[in-house]
Amino acid sequence: MGEQPTLTVEFSAKSGDEPAPGEPKFRATNVEAWFGDNRVLKGITMNIPTQRVTAIIGPSGCGKSTFIRCLNRLHETIPGARMAGEILLDGVEINGHDIDPVLLRRKVGMVFQKPNPFPSMSIKENVLAGLRLTRRLGKKDQGQIAETALRGAALWDEVKDRLDRPGGDLSGGQQQRLCIARSLAVEPDVLLMDEPCSALDPIATARIEDLLHDLKARYTIVIVTHNMQQAARVSDKTAFLLSGELVEFGATDGIFTSPRDRRTEDYITGKFG
Repeated sequence: MGEQPTLTVEFSAKSGDEPAPGEPKFRATNVEAWFGDNRVLKGITMNIPTQRVTAIIGPSGCGKSTFIRCLNRLHETIPGARMAGEILLDGVEINGHDIDPVLLRRKVGMVFQKPNPFPSMSIKENVLAGLRLTRRLGKKDQGQIAETALRGAALWDEVKDRLDRPGGDLSGGQQQRLCIARSLAVEPDVLLMDEPCSALDPIATARIEDLLHDLKARYTIVIVTHNMQQAARVSDKTAFLLSGELVEFGATDGIFTSPRDRRTEDYITGKFG
């Protein structure tokens, strides 16, 4: 059997063509998705900019989470789920037969709605858990990787003296930042966040929002949120989805102050949703 090309090979070959900040990181064209016979995305086309925060808003069931799960091929892990269309990451089709989904998810990390650390695993081991799936770690590397990731998630100062304590001992907001640290440890290019603050109190939410402003200097971030005020505070671009369709996509200031589509205005002013 010949050696299968991998995502790592594909992307290393394009290392000189990485997009500049603000240029498209993802190019999604006519993306459709189904659960069985139920079509939940209907021809989504948008470019997601590099090192910016893109918010996806819309009422429950509009396809927000499904769309971002297509960006790292988590959608296909659901029985009966499928998608069509084209999604390019740095010019590479992520659904190509030569793309390893596990390696794709190293480049495109996911933070979920409910913090999901391994509760009995130590804080340090939680940070390293994702990295262990794709590479072997020497003991010398483990401490530095954990510290770097925890600093990146603005959690190091709070946990540096108890790295061997269970991750489940942390508060909800700290657990969510631990999950962000776990994603950062694998050195991704992109962070997908699916309602990351919906289970958190206002103080923890503010910490996550402050963190997003810092992280976008190094990462491309896509955040699904039901909180329109949050979208307005943290994002550079906003996409409004309705019934599986992309109604409007543009600069966040424009979406919230002068939307082009009446449906967008009705949603952000609370007339439905």
